[in-house]
Amino acid sequence: MSDPWGGNRGHAATRDRSASVPRQRESDDGTPRPPHGGRAAARQAARSRGRGSGRRAKPVARRRRIGRIALFTVSALILVTAGAGAWLYEHLNGNIKSVAIDDGAGGQEKADAFGRTPINILVIGSDGRNNAADCKLGGGCGSASATVGHNADVEMVVHVSADRSNATVMSVPRDTMTNVPACKDPDSGQATSGYYGQINSALQYGAACQVKTIHQLTGITIDHFVMLDFSGVVKMSDAVGGVSVCVSDNVYDTYSHLKLAKGTHTLEGDAALEFVRSRHGFGDGSDLGRTVSQHLFLSAMIRKFKSAGTLTDPGKVYSLADAATKALTVDTGLGSVSKLVNLATDLNKVPSKRMTFTTMQTAADPTNANRVVAAASAKSLFATIANDQSLTSDSGKKKTSSASPSASAAATVPASEVAVQVENGTTTGGRASVIAQALLTKGFSSNTTTGNAPAQSSRTTITYGPGQKAEAQTAASALGLPTSHLTQGGSSGVVLVIGSDWPSGTAYGSSAAPADTHAAVADAHAQTADKAKTCAKVSPYKTVQINGVPMTPAQAYAAARSKKDSAP
Repeated sequence: MSDPWGGNRGHAATRDRSASVPRQRESDDGTPRPPHGGRAAARQAARSRGRGSGRRAKPVARRRRIGRIALFTVSALILVTAGAGAWLYEHLNGNIKSVAIDDGAGGQEKADAFGRTPINILVIGSDGRNNAADCKLGGGCGSASATVGHNADVEMVVHVSADRSNATVMSVPRDTMTNVPACKDPDSGQATSGYYGQINSALQYGAACQVKTIHQLTGITIDHFVMLDFSGVVKMSDAVGGVSVCVSDNVYDTYSHLKLAKGTHTLEGDAALEFVRSRHGFGDGSDLGRTVSQHLFLSAMIRKFKSAGTLTDPGKVYSLADAATKALTVDTGLGSVSKLVNLATDLNKVPSKRMTFTTMQTAADPTNANRVVAAASAKSLFATIANDQSLTSDSGKKKTSSASPSASAAATVPASEVAVQVENGTTTGGRASVIAQALLTKGFSSNTTTGNAPAQSSRTTITYGPGQKAEAQTAASALGLPTSHLTQGGSSGVVLVIGSDWPSGTAYGSSAAPADTHAAVADAHAQTADKAKTCAKVSPYKTVQINGVPMTPAQAYAAARSKKDSAP
């Protein structure tokens, strides 16, 4: 898998809308429930010093903005580490838990025509109750069903484009049925030979197994994973000072215990966890509706990071970074503060208006009314992510920058004067012949030859002899190969070695056919992170009950007047 920072290595299920109550789904365990001053003080102190010395106090420097993605738990590290001493760095570094995943478990990333690679990260919200805090928050503490293995309560594929201009966050509903591949958790030793089951159960066999399962279902390369548990959500919402969300009506989810009046609220601690876990309060009362409300929560978290009140308060910034690193379990490719900071720097380049949240389209599982399967229409959404296509572009086509310093140099020698020795360094037979024919079609010399490379290569390269750089540039330009793939050798001639990073097609980095982006977002509940006025839609169905009486979440709110609201 790609490691750019030097690490080792829906469409809702069909329902009978004539019924007053959609069929309610069971939960995993069978029991549904789901010190520092601010800038004003600093300015006042500066004024006092200024009057005594006769000099004007220096203005407080503005800290640069960070964040803009569902991986909100790492973004504040940019600010924290910028001026931190060795102790603080080591303290935060020691907080991070990392787990190795098999190299290639999630596939291999392909570079674009300019040598850049996208980033795909699987974000996992674990339902494990493996400590006192998680047991208290998640319920079921001490029961066998809650302590044997973990399930992925939340799964999101976070895709950041190769040019860092856009991002897509795709939720995979936990009720999805799929084939789980053969896996073995290296830590617990728990293994499976593979089975057909609920997709979130793969986490019981380790994070690498969850990565492999998502990769197998979607075909999307997964480079890294980040996992957060119940208590991590609470710590993060507290550290950031609360997250503002809006609900379309009064809501009381008797399972997650979320109780909010219609309107906007700032959620902290348990209230934040109740909101992101609520599956009976929103939409049709299934996990599909929950993914949409989670997207609203994460979008609000992104906007909160951008506010000066969060990022200019050193106390808040440290608390956030400390909570983030304590809450995370990541793969070893992200297992240090420096790597997380580099990731956050890449994420920071994506504007929130070009960050699209989506939910994998689903269809009803024909064998189980309480479960879903990936719909045929989901293939277009998978393909846009795998092909690195933006969902916020008007044209739906991938953007590239002609001004990129790594772009291929313009041809300076006529193609007819350039003979290329094309060598196949892949395991795919006939690749040299395919590329050589493409060169001949473009007018290159008939002296162009083919053959096998001395050894397999992971990277496509052009090696040129002394004084033949211009000829190599002509060949690179014709094939869309970045100049970073060119190198001078000691022998004369232009030699192209085709690597495994170019498995098909005749134009480097563009072998995949563009997917239909309009089809990709159909029934995918797509929304961008900059929408601040969108409210979570409270379910109009009788998805909850009080004293055995089914009712809507709004009716339950009215019936539970004695219960305190989750947030004012």
